[in-house]
Amino acid sequence: MSGKLVEIWPWLALGSLGLYHGLNPAMGWLFAVALGLHRASHKAVLISLVPIALGHAAAVAAALAAMLALGLVVDRTFLMRIAGLLLIGWAAWHALYGHRGRVRIGMQTGVFGLVVWSFLMASAHGAGLMLIPLMTPICAAPRLGSAGGGTSEAGLAVAALTVHSAAMLATIAAVSLAVYSWIGVDFLRRGWINLDLVWSIALGGCGMMLLVA
Repeated sequence: MSGKLVEIWPWLALGSLGLYHGLNPAMGWLFAVALGLHRASHKAVLISLVPIALGHAAAVAAALAAMLALGLVVDRTFLMRIAGLLLIGWAAWHALYGHRGRVRIGMQTGVFGLVVWSFLMASAHGAGLMLIPLMTPICAAPRLGSAGGGTSEAGLAVAALTVHSAAMLATIAAVSLAVYSWIGVDFLRRGWINLDLVWSIALGGCGMMLLVA
């Protein structure tokens, strides 16, 4: 694998995770469509996308901030082992109980309510934890920008959050508008991939990779 590919693949993975989260109805586009249908407003779909993306970004940022804080006081290898165990534990919880007790929010909610709902949903899915394995190669890669010859890890975390959130926002915007304007939600009754199961497997797989790396 070439050096440039080694440097770019974590960023591509961050974007891919954002795309995956955008495709998952539980992460927001289904609520955006439902809100638009309830209010019979194309504008309501568009407006709801911003607080949904902000809540998701806040949940991811909280996980990345916790990782950076722990990285200041513990060895990086030990930190990755902790992250691996957390991912495996979260995968087991999500597979067994994640579908229960979903956060409920009414169609009359405002912007703040949507932000809180999105934050809680992303946190429950372990969205931020999944980015931690990708931050290790990003932080370890050669980089320019600071007096010491490298961009700060906090700056890289912000850049990673931006890439991930932008990909998610673009995806939920495209999906929610397509479903609201042309497709309709009936296709969910005819058949849909169990993305929650796929996510649980992905969480556990990444956790195992961190433990054996």
